Amino acid sequence: MNDPRTLAGKRVLLVIAGGIAAYKSLELIRRLRERGCAVRAILTAAGARFVTPLSVQALTEDTVYQDLWNLTDESEMGHIQLSRSADLVVVAPATADLLARMTAGMADDLAATALLATDKPVLVAPAMNVRMWLHPATQANMETLKARGVRVVGPNEGDMACGEHGPGRMAEPMEILAAIAGLLAEQAGPRPLAGRTALVTSGPTHEPIDPVRYIANRSSGRQGHAIAAALAARGARVTLVTGPTQQPDPPGCAVVQIESAREMLAACEASLPVDVAVFNAAVADWRVAGEADQKMKKDGGGPPTLSLVENPDILATVARAGALRPALVIGFAAETRDVVAYAQAKRARKGCDWIVANDVSPATGTFGGAENTVHLIMGDKVEDWPRMGKDGVAARLADRIAEALAPSAGTAQ
Repeated sequence: MNDPRTLAGKRVLLVIAGGIAAYKSLELIRRLRERGCAVRAILTAAGARFVTPLSVQALTEDTVYQDLWNLTDESEMGHIQLSRSADLVVVAPATADLLARMTAGMADDLAATALLATDKPVLVAPAMNVRMWLHPATQANMETLKARGVRVVGPNEGDMACGEHGPGRMAEPMEILAAIAGLLAEQAGPRPLAGRTALVTSGPTHEPIDPVRYIANRSSGRQGHAIAAALAARGARVTLVTGPTQQPDPPGCAVVQIESAREMLAACEASLPVDVAVFNAAVADWRVAGEADQKMKKDGGGPPTLSLVENPDILATVARAGALRPALVIGFAAETRDVVAYAQAKRARKGCDWIVANDVSPATGTFGGAENTVHLIMGDKVEDWPRMGKDGVAARLADRIAEALAPSAGTAQ
């Protein structure tokens, strides 16, 4: 949830540890500052090998704290006050070493001491080599920190600076920003969706052809995951049913991983009843009628003929679920032309309450991108929203859902 109202006037203490991902922290600072959030930074000795104190100071417009034994810093802002003056403490990147020292309760430098002394929520964004991340020691440390209430965003899977591939990449700045906004929203007091339940689908489905090939589309899952995070930040108890993506699990959500459309439908039906269901997943319309149980080989006889059958219609099935139907059922219409007209027809055909229509033609960059342009269709009413980040779309949609489900709102349509 990237909602400027959540971040404006808030204060974040950012701990920047040593790792190539430290360069992303500069972008995180910029994004926080442009949303009205004050940032004060602790830069570890190792972190200063990757980003300079001058760069951090220029972006935060504040003192950069580095040394536990700096008498000037201690007289002006003691490490105890530093650790408690913010609304939230964020560690990005959080290295294997610093996570281990946090787990052990060490206080051997300014960063570790501030983290041990803080009484504020802590969010960590791990970043390290894939083998370090998967090592039992690191995994045990993470479980301990989570049990103590430390929140985690990422890490993501991808190529590493060391040349390896796998989980360990620090979450992107906008993902960390969304996690920060979610945590701050939790602290904000009454939440409009407290006591409500929500189901969200996200990502693509993979329909197998044989054990190594499948039918899919280009959905990244960013929008669906952002919607789940926005609803959870507003107090809803959210179940996220997601196809294969590289998106980190949104904070505060129960996540169900699936691959095929049939698995997604079963997971959705198992999640009912809920108050609101948002179907953002890009479900494959068709699947292969007979999946091969062995890898299909080229035999010189030309390509195989694939016989396709329709997948179940998850949105329509839940919209017609009788007594288990959610009070508010929302679909998405990804179109490349005549966006609103096609979406209005889809709403009537599927039987859902709202349709969020978005243009996914190649020129928009919506699939896999960070921004979206949508139209919210509610019966005969159409709201045209300006182009905004997918977190912004999620925040705005979550607010509209909260308004619709408010006790005085009446029916959802």
